[in-house]
Amino acid sequence: MTDTPRIAHRIRPVNRREMLVHGGAGFGALALSFLLGRDRWMPSAAAETSSPTSPPARAKSVIFLFMEGGPSHIDLFDPKPRLEELAGQPLPESFGPIIAPMGEYGAPLMASKRTWKQYGENGTWVSDWLPHLAGCADDIAVIRSCWADGLNHSNGVCQMNTGSILGGRPSLGSWVHYGLGTANDSLPVFVVMEDNPGRVVNGPRNWGSGFMPASYQGTAVLPGEEPIRFLEPSAEISHSQQRAKLDLLNQWNRRHLATRSHQTELEARIESYELAFRMQSAAPEAVDLAQESAETESLYGMDQKETATFGRQCLLARRLVERGVRFVQLYHGSGSRWDAHSGLERNHAGLCREMDRPVAGLIKDLKRRGLLDQTLVVWGGEFGRSPVSEQGDGRDHNPYGFTMWMAGAGIRGGRTIGATDEIGLRAIENRLHVHDLHATILHLMGLDHMQLTYFHKGRPERPTINEGEACRTLLG
Repeated sequence: MTDTPRIAHRIRPVNRREMLVHGGAGFGALALSFLLGRDRWMPSAAAETSSPTSPPARAKSVIFLFMEGGPSHIDLFDPKPRLEELAGQPLPESFGPIIAPMGEYGAPLMASKRTWKQYGENGTWVSDWLPHLAGCADDIAVIRSCWADGLNHSNGVCQMNTGSILGGRPSLGSWVHYGLGTANDSLPVFVVMEDNPGRVVNGPRNWGSGFMPASYQGTAVLPGEEPIRFLEPSAEISHSQQRAKLDLLNQWNRRHLATRSHQTELEARIESYELAFRMQSAAPEAVDLAQESAETESLYGMDQKETATFGRQCLLARRLVERGVRFVQLYHGSGSRWDAHSGLERNHAGLCREMDRPVAGLIKDLKRRGLLDQTLVVWGGEFGRSPVSEQGDGRDHNPYGFTMWMAGAGIRGGRTIGATDEIGLRAIENRLHVHDLHATILHLMGLDHMQLTYFHKGRPERPTINEGEACRTLLG
């Protein structure tokens, strides 16, 4: 067997005209390389870049409605007749020991004072605190068997956002950004809105990127008439002048970054300047609610004082996802306002009035615009509340069994999945840990939580910390 002969090539001089032709024709590859790099994880490229086991994407976007403080599942979506029978008595030993915090030691069980009805074709139970969401029962899949590890707000909120009760890991929105990239170059991939900015437990760490580059963190959008600060360019500076200033700043930043590649905040700052420049043309239109009809604003409750703030944010969320924003997280009750250790009736009644109509309006609006099938809506808090009374008229934290719900993205609504025990203390049927919830959300986005990896300190990190499984019952 003979070796393949080498072919000798002579270097031929290139004249000036040929150099310009070849060089000019190559400039298109610069734009192409940018587009391919940007879209390397988008669904259109998923067949070539992802694992053969990656699920098909049902959702293009997620809207996560976070009820901060822990809403009471046994007063909203999980009625417990047995709890009414046992009200006023100590917790029976048959339900097992309670691990604090779970109400005062020896405190009696407390029944719900709500009136319950079944709604929709399959009879989903909803309390009288949520009349508007009750009308959406056929679009909602209620998950009664959620559980978590966080006993207090800090580690509970941290885990529901990042999968861990300890800080330092990327948030779920950051994983979606990393895994899928952008669908709109002029808007952020991951947006966060608080109804009371600066009050959410743990603050920006909830939407941080952890050990990933800082460019994957969430972008805060504020309530009020100026959702994105400093967006409007100065009237004294022309577009070309601003572009020249940004180019010069970019040059200095790149030079500074060259010897500091480990500081991802510098790279994120450079990218944020570029994104901000592009947002000046696209974002004002995206957040301009003046384009909406009075009927739409009323649907979200923007015509009433109690519902105006959260209604505005829900409407902004709809406008963002229809423009390609992949992950939008809305915090309602910022500052743990759902945390009803006492006065639960007064506390939850007011918060439900603020939230019920805007969230129902969001579901109805997404549905009528044909967006619900491609948008996953998730509702819930960091945990639920205890069946044992606290301070006579309140409930303590309960991470052992609580309710969340999902709608859209092809999920069949009108269903109740899983169950807690007879008093709503612990999840006992089809139990779904936070890792399972995150795996399910990623699955619906077309991402396999075990295949989505980021190498950190020489080891592959995954969004669910090598745990969890997508809920097949919910997906079916």
